[in-house]
Amino acid sequence: MIVYRITLAIHSMKLLASGYPARWNSKDVKMIYTAQSRALTCLESVVHRNSKGLHMNFNVMQIVVPEEIVLQKIKETDLIKGWKEFDKMPYTQSLGDQWVRELKSAILQVPSTIVSGDSNYLLNPWHKDFQKIKLIRTDPFEFDDRIKGSL
Repeated sequence: MIVYRITLAIHSMKLLASGYPARWNSKDVKMIYTAQSRALTCLESVVHRNSKGLHMNFNVMQIVVPEEIVLQKIKETDLIKGWKEFDKMPYTQSLGDQWVRELKSAILQVPSTIVSGDSNYLLNPWHKDFQKIKLIRTDPFEFDDRIKGSL
C-alpha cells in the first residue's frame, strides 16, 4: 500500500514523528499521520495551516507499507456520535494513544474528518514492523494559489 504525507521540506527526508498533539494523539505521543491520496493529504494540510503557512517550502512524501504488515482499523461506525467535533478530540486522542502503547500494529486506518469515506493512516514508530515501512519518494509540493488566497 502507498500512503502520502505533506510536510515542510526540511522534515521530509525521514519518517519522523513530532509528538505534537493532533486528532489521534495527545502531546508527546509520537505517530506519523499519512493519507490514502495526495489530494487528501493536501486537504489535511490546508485545514491545519493558515494561508501564510501554505507559502513555505513543502514536499510530498510517498511511503510504502508492505502488505504483510498488520493493519488495524477504526471505522466511523465504531466511534461516538460527534467524534469529529473539536471538543471530542480527547476521545479520539485516547484511542490513538492506546493504539501506540499497545503495539499491536505499525499502521492504523482511521476515518478522515474532512472527506467522509476516505481514510488516513497512522504509523507507529515504536512498533517492531515500523522499520519495514519505507519512504520511497519525496517531491516538491506547492499549494495552488487559489487555495493559498482563499484562506
